[in-house]
Amino acid sequence: MSQSVGIKDVARAAGVSVGTVSNVINRPDTVATETRARVQSAIDRLGYVRSESARQLRAGRSRIMGLLVLDMGNPFFVDVARGAERAARDAGLGVMVCNSAQSAGEEADYLSLFAEQRVRGVLLTPTDASGRNIETFRRHNIPFVLVDRVAEGTTECSVSVDDVAGGALAVRHLVDAGHRTIAYVSGPPGLNQVRDRRTGALNALAEAGLGPDCLRELPTERLDVAAGRDAGARLLGLAERPTAVFCANDLLALGVLQAMYAAGVGVPDDLAIVGYDDIEFAAAAAVPLTSVRQPAVTMGALAAELLLEETEAETGTKRHEHRRVVLQPELVVRRSSLAAR
Repeated sequence: MSQSVGIKDVARAAGVSVGTVSNVINRPDTVATETRARVQSAIDRLGYVRSESARQLRAGRSRIMGLLVLDMGNPFFVDVARGAERAARDAGLGVMVCNSAQSAGEEADYLSLFAEQRVRGVLLTPTDASGRNIETFRRHNIPFVLVDRVAEGTTECSVSVDDVAGGALAVRHLVDAGHRTIAYVSGPPGLNQVRDRRTGALNALAEAGLGPDCLRELPTERLDVAAGRDAGARLLGLAERPTAVFCANDLLALGVLQAMYAAGVGVPDDLAIVGYDDIEFAAAAAVPLTSVRQPAVTMGALAAELLLEETEAETGTKRHEHRRVVLQPELVVRRSSLAAR
């Protein structure tokens, strides 16, 4: 295996000092034109690439931003990553995207990796309901911003959507369509989003003079299509089947839709379905899915901008105050919930 080319090799080939090569790379204006050209020629000829990790150790500042999400299999988080990456790129930074897979253990491992890599900062959608992972990571003094979550007991910046309002939008729509028994396919109960969307659903029922017993909750261990299919099977087995279902995200809703299709249950004639997130697949489903839209790309971009603002404040170039940004959801009505009752 050939050894990598170092800065000393470039200096030797160009007949200059290591310091001159460093100046050509980092402060080219301080080097004479002829010398700069000779050094650049040596760099090109030898194929030298500077060590970014070594530069970061010297400077104490990374050009990498960490992003840790719950599930990269969910297009919602792909859109969040797109927004964050766009804002980071505009600032000359890259993004290291990691997937906790809704596991507190994997979340802890990735947060440790970010600390080892001395990333500039972290965008985090936490899965550990206890908050222990965040508390441990805070000891490293690496700035972080919460995305799609406001964790209790933290003062850091966050960018989220008003999920209570979103849950109310979904169930209010179903109540207005005449439904009086509604299932809520909720996902893991430890997630704040799941609880907030349920609160919104109950609020909408109360507005209509309906009690909490009108909402039948079907929890799932995960927020994916397979969990939605399982919930759909349980829904079909209920003695008194609700006439509508609200799902905590679109992947669950698509799984319920698959289960209904396989069982010959008509959507929306026999069962109305509303999802959450409004991912691209929602409009492309066999029965286009009504969903509560979250501005995922905007969420990722705003979170990255807050993180950049905080890291710049650490160098004294800007003043930063922690703040919580709450975006508003929007109901997008499609055929899955439009049957007349």
